[in-house]
Order: sequence, then C-alpha cells, then structure tokens
Amino acid sequence: MTPLVYIALGVLLINLLYYFVFMYFGWSKNPAPQTSKVYPVSLVVCAKNEAENLEKNIPIWLTQSHPDFELVLIDDASTDSTAAIIDRFSKQDPRITPVYVKANERFHNSKKYALTLGIKKAKNTRMVFTDADCVPDSTNWLSTMSQYFSAEKQLVLGFGGYKKRFGLLNALIRFETFTTALQYFSYAHAGRPYMGVGRNLGYTKILFEEQKGFASHIKIQSGDDDLFVNQAANSQNTTYCLNPESFTTSEPKTSFSSWVAQKRRHISTAKHYKSFFKTALGLYYLGNLSFWIVLILLAITNIQYALIFFGLRTLIQWLSYLGTGKKLKALDLVIAAPVLELFLICFQMSIFISNLLSPKPTWK
Repeated sequence: MTPLVYIALGVLLINLLYYFVFMYFGWSKNPAPQTSKVYPVSLVVCAKNEAENLEKNIPIWLTQSHPDFELVLIDDASTDSTAAIIDRFSKQDPRITPVYVKANERFHNSKKYALTLGIKKAKNTRMVFTDADCVPDSTNWLSTMSQYFSAEKQLVLGFGGYKKRFGLLNALIRFETFTTALQYFSYAHAGRPYMGVGRNLGYTKILFEEQKGFASHIKIQSGDDDLFVNQAANSQNTTYCLNPESFTTSEPKTSFSSWVAQKRRHISTAKHYKSFFKTALGLYYLGNLSFWIVLILLAITNIQYALIFFGLRTLIQWLSYLGTGKKLKALDLVIAAPVLELFLICFQMSIFISNLLSPKPTWK
C-alpha cells in the first residue's frame, strides 16, 4: 500500500470516531420528562424589524395548550411597525408582556441587551426562547418543553428545524441544521453539552442570574444562544427534549447570499467556545475536509482503494446518522448525506474565509 492509502486510513479512523459518538446518541432512548406537573412558563421572543412575522405568528404562539404561560415580546429598537404590532396584540391579550427597547449607543445592535431586558421583565422562573420567524410543530410545544425542567435541570435543549422546500439551497440549509443538531445533542447525551439554538431553547432565571447573564460575552454580537449554553451548561444542569411535539419550524432563507450572511454570524461565535469544544469541533471539520481531499487524490492514483474507502465511510455514516434522522424526521437528508456534506464543506470554507477578510457581521 502507498503512503496515501495509510493517510486515507488515518483520516477515516478520525471520521469513524465521531460517527460512533453520533451512533451512541442516535440509537439511544430519548430522556424522559422530569415531571408531569405543569409549571408556569414565559415564552420569550426578541424581534427586530419583524412586523410581518409577528403579525402572522403571535396568534399561533397564543394557541399553545399550556394553561399558565405569558408571551414576552421584545421590540429591539425596530424601525418598522414591530412596536405597533406588539402594542396592539398586548392590548388584546393579557398574557402578552411587551418590552420596548430603545437604541443604546453602548449596546448598539445587541440582541443580548434586548434579551436581558426581556428576561428581567418575564414573570416566571422557567423560560422558553424562540425567534420571530419560528412556529411550534404542535400546540403542546410549551407544555412538553416545560416538563423537562426540574430543580436540577435548569437548561433544556430543543430542536428547531426548517421547512422543506425544493432545491439545493433548502437541502443544504436543512442538512447543516441536521448535522449541527446531531453534534450538540450527541455531546449533550455524552455529558458534554456545548450549544443550543435560540429557535428552541429553555433555561431558568436562576441559571441566567448565576451566570451573570451574557456579561462574559456581551460585546460579541452573536451567541445569545450558543455562547450562553457553552458558558452555563454541564452534565448536571442540562437535558434535551426530542419529543416531536416540542419541535419548532422556521422559514428557510431563499437566497445563498442571505444564508451565507446568517451563517457568518453563527460561525463567528465558535472561536469563543471553551477550548475542548473548539478542538473537538475543529478536528471534526478538518477530518471531513481531509477525507474528501485525500479521496480525490487517491482516486487519481488508485481508484479501487478510493471506492473502498468511500463505500466504507458512507455505510458507517448512514448508520450513525440513521437514528438521529428518525428522531428529527430527516431521513431524506441521511440518504443524501455524502453529496450534501461535500457541498456544505465548500460553503463553510468560503464563509470562514469571508469572516477573516471582511467586517464582523451583526445580528440585524
């Protein structure tokens, strides 16, 4: 065997290490609710120039079956009719708590500042967060998420997906969301939670105050969700909820430019993770990138070995993704994983280079 074959074997072993971690999560039982009691909960939504989404989604959020919840609507210094819409709905339904944030030069364009004001205004200890463009997959969303809180479990990771549409962009968006969820749920299952998504996330005021809110990363534009979880989560205080009734769904971006802008914000926060997670996530990406580079080189010199490595990796990748695909209702993405992964790696590389060469992205 040539040195390139040994290199390919080494890269494949790195890939398989992660796949076995994913398989351990994917084929495990989901955590059970912490309680059957129904505790009061605050649903917190921060909106900046989201008039259209609020008009459509506020009535949907208010149809939740939870018997005791408030809807905290935060207008983050919007320049459209967001404030007027929040004001109108709050006068119609006493469950709505409006929060109006004025522009602040010290915290210019900071979602974390607006969220902090909203959290302080929230009446309940247990809080669930979502985005203005997200809708729950069932009327039992809040009830289901809130049952995963307990005296010990102060942080609940949920899943927020995107609507299925036709085309490569939609497939990439959904696949990237799937693989991100696959990683953060797998790490949480292994007792090393490191991130969550603001489209569907729960934590308590107690935990927020213990961590001094977003103080440690308040100057970083993004990361109100993943950086807070990275800072606050551990194996004792964190759990996750994968009951399908707890999922949320968002409208996906419809142009590559808008999706790249969104991912630039997200990827820019990863460098602020704890060292262990930066290393583990970086090695996973480099392992995937290296595999495709080595595979192409190997195909030029020895097509037989290239096909063997590709077939073996694809088979184990499918097995490691299959359990999670069932849990997240994304089996179509599992089947197309090898092709979508190659496209995604190329886009992630371009986004990484863009973040190095151009100004930092903002939240809106």
